[in-house]
Formats: sequence, C-alpha cells, structure tokens
Amino acid sequence: MPIPQLKPLKFNRKTLTDEELINFYHALVLPRLIEEKMLILLRQGKISKWFSGIGQEAISVGCGLAMQEDEFMLPMHRNLGVFTTRKLPLERLFMQFQGKENGFTKGHDRSFHFGTKEHHIVGMISHLGPQLGIADGIALANKLEENKKVTIVFTGDGGASEGDFHEALNVAAVWDLPVIFVVENNQWGLSTPSKEQFRCKQFIDKGIGYGMDTVQVDGNNIVDVYETIRKARTSILKNPRPILVECMSFRMRGHEEASGTKYYPEGIQDAWSIKDPVDNFERFLMEEGVLTQETIDQIKADKKAEINQKWKEADNAPEIEADTQREYNYLFKAFDNKAIQPKSESKTEKRFIDAISDGLRQSMERHQNSVIMGQDIAEYGGVFKVTDGFVEKFGKERVRNTPICESAIVGAALGLSINGYKGIMEMQFADFVTVGFNQIVNNLAKLHYRWQENADVVIRMPTGAGVGAGPFHSQSNEAWFFHTPGLKIVYPAFPGDAKGLLAAAIEDPNPVMVFEHKALYRSKSELVHDDFYTTEIGKANVLRNGSDVSIITYGMGVHWAIETLDENPDIKADLIDLRTLLPLDTDTIFASIKKTGKAIILHEDCLTGGIGGEILALINENCFEYLDAPIFRSASLDTPVPFAAALEEDFLPKNRFKEQLKKLINY
Repeated sequence: MPIPQLKPLKFNRKTLTDEELINFYHALVLPRLIEEKMLILLRQGKISKWFSGIGQEAISVGCGLAMQEDEFMLPMHRNLGVFTTRKLPLERLFMQFQGKENGFTKGHDRSFHFGTKEHHIVGMISHLGPQLGIADGIALANKLEENKKVTIVFTGDGGASEGDFHEALNVAAVWDLPVIFVVENNQWGLSTPSKEQFRCKQFIDKGIGYGMDTVQVDGNNIVDVYETIRKARTSILKNPRPILVECMSFRMRGHEEASGTKYYPEGIQDAWSIKDPVDNFERFLMEEGVLTQETIDQIKADKKAEINQKWKEADNAPEIEADTQREYNYLFKAFDNKAIQPKSESKTEKRFIDAISDGLRQSMERHQNSVIMGQDIAEYGGVFKVTDGFVEKFGKERVRNTPICESAIVGAALGLSINGYKGIMEMQFADFVTVGFNQIVNNLAKLHYRWQENADVVIRMPTGAGVGAGPFHSQSNEAWFFHTPGLKIVYPAFPGDAKGLLAAAIEDPNPVMVFEHKALYRSKSELVHDDFYTTEIGKANVLRNGSDVSIITYGMGVHWAIETLDENPDIKADLIDLRTLLPLDTDTIFASIKKTGKAIILHEDCLTGGIGGEILALINENCFEYLDAPIFRSASLDTPVPFAAALEEDFLPKNRFKEQLKKLINY
C-alpha cells in the first residue's frame, strides 16, 4: 500500500456561529479524551477490551450533531462520539465498560453492544451488517407514522462486504425509506486492506446499482460531515428516500488494541496524523479567533476532570452479583399469557389454512400498529394464499411484498418493533430461514437479555415434508431454534390451535416462531371459533388418556399417533400434543410419565439432535424412578428430505413409529 501524500484539513464555517463552532469542539474533544483515558485503563487491566475510534471522531460527532435528538442512530464500535453527543451519562457508560449492574446491559454485553431507547440509540452486534436491516425497519415505522424523522446507521468498509449491506440498501431503495447509510471507509477490515475487501473504486459508486443518491465527504472534517448529513437529512424530509454517505478516514489504531498495527505499512500512520480531526479543528478555531490555546487547554482540563470523576463513580459502584433466577427473567419481557376467550360460541368449519388466515386477519384488525412482510404476500396472497385479500383490507403499507432478502426483512421486523410496531414476517418456506438465521438467533433472541428491549416480532414458518417437495422445501428445522434462549416456538397440529396460537404469538411482545405444517394446510378441518381468541403459549394438550404409554409429539406427529391408536384400540395411551416447544410444558409431560411408566417421543424432524433427545433427557432426569422401560424416540432418518414418494415415505417415521410403539408396549 503506497503512503498517501496528505495535507492538513481546510474548514469552511459557512453560516456556523462562533457558539456553534465551540459546541462542535466540545463534542469533538470529549470522545478523544475518553479514549485516551480508556487506553490507560486498558493497560491497567481496568477494562477488558477497547475498539479505538481515534482519528475518526469527526464522523460520529458530525453525524450526531446533524441529527435530531429523537431520531434513531445505529452506531458501531468505533462510534463513541455518537454516544457522547447523545449525552449518555458518563458514569453509566463507564459502568457498561466494566460490566456492572448499572451499565446499560447489566453485565450481559460489553462495550458498545447496547442500545437505549431514551437516547434513540440502537447498538450493534459483533456481526456488523445486521443493524442495517434494523435501520430499515425503524425508518419504515417513521414513514408509516409520517412523523418527519430520519434514521442514520453506520457500517464500515469491511462490514459492507456482508450480504446484509446489499439486502438492507436494496430494501431501503425499493421502499423509499428515510434512512442515511454512513459507510466509514477507514481502509482496513481488521488486518485486511481495502484492496482485498472490494474492487470498486469507492462506495458512492454502489449507489448507482441501488438507484440511490450518494455523497462522499472527508470524514476527518467535522464541519463537512455535519453539513453533508444536515443536507442529506433535509433532502430526505422533502423527498423520502435513502442516501448513502461515504466518509473517508483512516483507522489510526488496531482493530482492537490487542491486535496492534504491525501489518500497517511503515509511515502510513504518520501520514494520516496530518489530518487528525481534533488537532486540525483546534488550529482552525484559533486561526478564526474563536478559541485560544488557553481556552482549549481549559476545556480539556475541565473535561478530563469530569471524566476522572465519572470514572471514579463507576469504579466505586458495587460489582455485579449473580442471581440465576434473575438471569432467566431477563430473557423475555414480562407478559400476561392468559388465554383470551372468544366473545361468542359461534363456530365455523375451517381448514388449517383458513384458521391461520382468520387469526392473522383478526390480529391485524386488533393491532393497527402491525405490519406483515414477506415474499409475494400482497396481491398474490402468498404462495399458500394465507394473506389472500389482505391488501384490499389493510393496504400495501401494512401488507408488504419484499425482495428476496430474509435477513434484511427479519431485521426490518425488529426495527419496526423498536420503533413501536408489531413486526410479522412470513418466511415463504421454513427452509429459507437459513438466510435470516443470524438475525433471529443473535438479534431477536438476545435483544431483551442484552439491553431490556423486547423484540415484538412473529415469524411464520411453513414447514414439513410429505408433499413431494424435496430437500429445500420440506425440512423440519424447529430444533435449530429450540436450542436458542430468548425465543418462543409454537407448532400447532389442529386448525383451532393454529388460529389461537398465532393470535397469541402476535399478542406476545416477545419473539415467537410459528411453525405451520404445509401438509396440514388443506387436509385438516374442524369447527373453529369465529371470534378472536388466543391459545395459551406454553400449555400442552392431552388429547387421549390411557395408562399404557405416554406418546409425546407435535405437528404432523399428532395425526400419525391418532391414526396408529385408532388402528390399535387395545393400546391405551396418553397422547400429548405439545403445541408449544418453547417454553416446554414439562409439568404435563412428567405427570403423564408418572402415570404410565413408558414414553415414546415422536417428531418429524431427523432423529439426531432433534427435540426428542432433549425431552428424553428431561424425563430421565426427573422421572427415572417411574420408568418401566427405556424411553423411545421415533423420528425421520438422518438424511436430507428426499423427493421421490417412496423415498420420502421411508424417510418419515410414520410406519416406524407403529412398530416402535408396539415394541415399547410389549417391553
């Protein structure tokens, strides 16, 4: 990498008053002085890690000053200036760095991995790109509210290599969302230089592909950054749309302090120090007669004293103490899960698919702040026609076709939630959730635990085999999420439960995944309440009572079990339809085992790593003395789902279950 020949910054104050320039300096120098303190504390072992933004402060501060205080900002780990410009209490910020109770994450996450609704900040996760989709959702809520608010979100030149970058920018452009995407081009992704990250000359060129306005600015010049963001924001208010702003800068220190900068070409840091944002702005202010060296020294001394005092307060705060039950309480926002009863006894014969559509429609009528998003769900009504007619009833603002970009849409659903809406997403097929997996398990699931912000999001998951759809439209993947703390999972087997559980999921302010078996959509019908109602999440249903054996199952497995019991009336079984997988109704399971002494767990998912293994372990640990036989599992083969009918039938456990059940009865 050649060493650039750089010159000191030139500032054009334009209409900025002396008072405004002084305020700019106060905002700019504060994060620099905090960083200098943190680097000392890092060497002393007082904090565990630090990602330095030294040399890039003008980006964070300039953006922060240009935005309104009630507009959301989504910073990254080099954007300390965003947090200080939003005037977060320094003692709480320092407690956050120390992992103390009064930090913003109560010891659950580190550094800048947090948000605070009070200050309209939504922090990052280590995966970098996912916050771009969240910004889309926040901006969508602003657009729906017509509240004249703009959202700003940061990414780096390295993070912009992720698919989330493309997805989020594409969605924002297609939906004309009022959001500013700031790319901090500091020329390095950890140790990888830009030439190994991308081949485009500059990020503003990418705007052409998205049909998006872009602008490039010297990221070390606080006045230029401020004016650029201010103009972009004003333009967006007049003509709502996304704008990409590329801020050119340089990362003066390592990715994080432990990694160092030995891989930098010799002399490059010295070259870029000529453009130091703080030193240059100080020189400009003195040349303009706005500040003197004496006043600058006094400002720094006062701020250092404040920083030291706030650090002392944070350091003297008590260390956090573990409380196991409290940790579990942080997983979800408290919610009264009591079932809502229908207002009348009126019932109509409904297919599984009709019951889901009915529950979704009534929930959207009940919650005017709900938005459903998904591929082909608007005029087309979805590939399974669940949302057929919804556009006519709710309009395209609330029933939104999306590009093919599951990650951005899960992120957008979360952004909607953060900004006061209920986000509902139809995953066209459960198989496609892999593309949005990170957003679900690392953003939705962990949000409330990390900084006490709930994710009011429902994801509908058409799932299951038996319809000759092959390996990519037939998978049962509920176990992937069963392992993730912070999610709720429901999996109905009957139309009535499908309507009630979906409605309950939408009522719940926490993230809920609703698995709907495709083969049940049009094959199962029953009388279903016409009025709105909910089915309590976390409660299993005992469909049949018997003393011979406990059959524990869910989804399509319920119907296989019913068929088997009908064919073998001599087998008297407790048939438990779990209905909810997370939280699991262990009380009902254990009570049944204590009565029958035998158990078989049936599910369509593959055997290895399936939910049945966890239920087996729970029974073994809690009911061992009541067992009269080994616990059996009946599940699909440990192969992908085959396409040919004969192979698919062999893959599924239906026939094996019948033999296993008889073997268990005769044990």
